Amino acid sequence: MMRLAMGMALAAALLCGCGGREDASARPAAEAAPAFVAGQQAWRDARLETLLRPDGWTSLVGLHWLELKAHYIGSGERIGSTMRLAFGPARMGLVTRDEAGGYWFTPERGVALQYNGEPMTGRVRLYSDREGEPAEIGFDEGKGKLTLIQRGDRHALRVRHADAPARLHFGGLQYWPADPSWRIEGRFIAHPPGKTLPIGDIVGILSDTPNPGAVEFEHAGATYRLEALGGPDNLYFILADRTSGHGSYPAGRYLDVIWPGPDGKVVLDFNRAYSPPCAFTPFATCPLPPPENRLDLAITAGEKNYVPGEH
Repeated sequence: MMRLAMGMALAAALLCGCGGREDASARPAAEAAPAFVAGQQAWRDARLETLLRPDGWTSLVGLHWLELKAHYIGSGERIGSTMRLAFGPARMGLVTRDEAGGYWFTPERGVALQYNGEPMTGRVRLYSDREGEPAEIGFDEGKGKLTLIQRGDRHALRVRHADAPARLHFGGLQYWPADPSWRIEGRFIAHPPGKTLPIGDIVGILSDTPNPGAVEFEHAGATYRLEALGGPDNLYFILADRTSGHGSYPAGRYLDVIWPGPDGKVVLDFNRAYSPPCAFTPFATCPLPPPENRLDLAITAGEKNYVPGEH
């Protein structure tokens, strides 16, 4: 159905404006249109594949904040400070915090677990996603994965499982029809080196995020500006517009672009604006659009709001 709708939209676009004499300048655009639609479909297919990987965003089954110096974890009955997991062994092990603020995991005796893909034989260090060291605990024969994340000065256990209901009963992705007019060339305006922008997330934590510049672009005769995040190879945008909550995800969408060339030009393909992980799971910690990136513009392109499947 999605391919049929895209084909009908493309046909309507090609028919529009026909009035006898052929406009030679329009021929290259018409010839390129099928390739444009095919490129958009390839991007959508890759997007769906990424979401539905066994360890993709739809596999999240838990987000457990570590408030004490020690927590027993497992899927069995909760006793005392035990954190109850949705999947995994009834008694998995013990998570502790040392005096220096580091986290450690001691497995329950006799439980088959892995640490970074190798059989776990004893106590291991849990490095957070901000420390740059791998530290992944596997369980249920590799179908489950547990990692440590840091948000501000808080830490949490993030749990994924290939049998997550959100993954097994995924409701599919819906898009506005692919539209070349929403593939817009903008101008990158660099900020001073080291500039950051405070970005809040859905759990209420504010983080200073690298903000290398802004991009200005025009649409329908008006000029708009978006603050860019990331670098040094790629930029990304967290943005909201007049479709937020009215067709697209209420808390905004994301857009990835390639770092500008020497001429400072950046292509903003809003057909590839996509929903954050929080659209699919309550266990993500999604960054939210900063005030600077709330546009008085209805971007009727890209990914629409997700409608869950039957769980």
